[in-house]
Amino acid sequence: MRPWDIPGRIRSGRLEVTGSQWKAMFAAWIGYLLDGFDFVLITLVLTDIAGEFHLRTTTAASLISGAFITRWLGGAALGAMGDHYGRRAAMITSILLYSLGTFACGFAWDYTSLFVARLVIGLGMAGEYSAGATYVLESWPTRWRNRASGFLISGYAGGTVLAAELYTWVVPRWGWRWMFWIGVLPVLVAVWVRRSLPEAGDWQRQIAARADGERPNPFRPLFTGRLRGWGNMALAATASVALFCVFTPVGAGGVPWLSGVAALCLIAFAVQLGGRRGWLLYVSLMATVFCAFLYSWPIQALLPTYLKTDLGYAPAQVTDVMFYAGFGTMAGCWLAGFAGDLLGTRRAYAYTLLASLAFVFPVFAVRDSLPALGVLIFVLLALGQGISGILPKYLAGHFPTATRAASLGFVYNVGALGGAVAPVLGARLAEGMPLGRALAVLTFGLTLVVILLVGGNVPQRLGRLADRQAPDDHLVPEPGGAGALPAAAAPGPASGGAAPDAP
Repeated sequence: MRPWDIPGRIRSGRLEVTGSQWKAMFAAWIGYLLDGFDFVLITLVLTDIAGEFHLRTTTAASLISGAFITRWLGGAALGAMGDHYGRRAAMITSILLYSLGTFACGFAWDYTSLFVARLVIGLGMAGEYSAGATYVLESWPTRWRNRASGFLISGYAGGTVLAAELYTWVVPRWGWRWMFWIGVLPVLVAVWVRRSLPEAGDWQRQIAARADGERPNPFRPLFTGRLRGWGNMALAATASVALFCVFTPVGAGGVPWLSGVAALCLIAFAVQLGGRRGWLLYVSLMATVFCAFLYSWPIQALLPTYLKTDLGYAPAQVTDVMFYAGFGTMAGCWLAGFAGDLLGTRRAYAYTLLASLAFVFPVFAVRDSLPALGVLIFVLLALGQGISGILPKYLAGHFPTATRAASLGFVYNVGALGGAVAPVLGARLAEGMPLGRALAVLTFGLTLVVILLVGGNVPQRLGRLADRQAPDDHLVPEPGGAGALPAAAAPGPASGGAAPDAP
């Protein structure tokens, strides 16, 4: 008997989490931790890279945005792989991609080679979100899936804290390249996952075990004819080129219309993937995630700048505050999981964000007390950003098992473009007011928008305009209800779904 099969289980009424399910969580959590570690590396060593390659600030900053150019494609492609071949295979592929991309960064000889490696990292990171989230959510007991989501996403925040700690120890001794070479370690996790972990339960039961042996192909609507296939390949190339121009100095002066071109291309894909009954759901979820990144990423990206420029904090003090922020986000992810299982995903999301509004302006009013600022930033990020711990559960519940990974990967990673827009928007607002006030206004206003979208159940309401029979939650179905349909009767890729709100 394997150790994780020993009947040492956690029971609570009808609930039980087995050793193998904890192992699945641990594997995916480590993947998310290393994902967060790899993603923030570039921000920590950007000044070192700019100095060695003689880059201007704007050119160096485009290396951060480079990963966003391929995220939408990686999320959809690796998600489709997960739907067709299984969640485990997609998770292994995503870990390999971002690990090897990070490793390659350490060998970069100029801006172009480093930028190409960042594109590979974007592909892998996007796939990790959809593959890791669906793997865990479909492996854990139904009633604990908000908790599973919160535990999982806390790994990303842990990775950012780990990267900051290693930076202070590695770079002064060995240089910036060693930070990237350390990033190859997740390959060992991929090997372990391949050898030790079973397939996700829901996918195994509903897809792999189908009597007809048919596997889903979420991209089928994009290639139903030769003309449409070639047209969509041109559409993908156009979106990629437009995003490249937007996030690099190449597009200077044309960012507004290039952004519009990219948005239209991505919406065109959403309409095709969602189909007649699901396109409104896809687009509304993309908009919700975009706004969620807009309210959360200005603080994530510009908080160190605010501490240095507006408050005059020394580097050591900035590091202290960032540790408060990182651990606040981790604690918030855990809290979000418990709140989601207690109140329902949608209610927990809206109520927690509403509570966070009370701390937005006080955070930027504190100027002379580091402990007070640390406590306030801990609470603000625990409530405002920690709630993103159940974002995978919120999104995944809208989609049936057959197309869940591809749909989640596409919707989330298109919306994640808000993370690239947010720092620019915050900086633009700061041109007419102090940076702290700009961050407070942006965070407060866009948090209200997300509260209205999620709390008002807008994606579900719009989705039901086209598909009135969509279940309330594909991940937490009501016994005997529409959400409990067997795989053969489950809605197809065009069916969409509804916002989860089951306890």
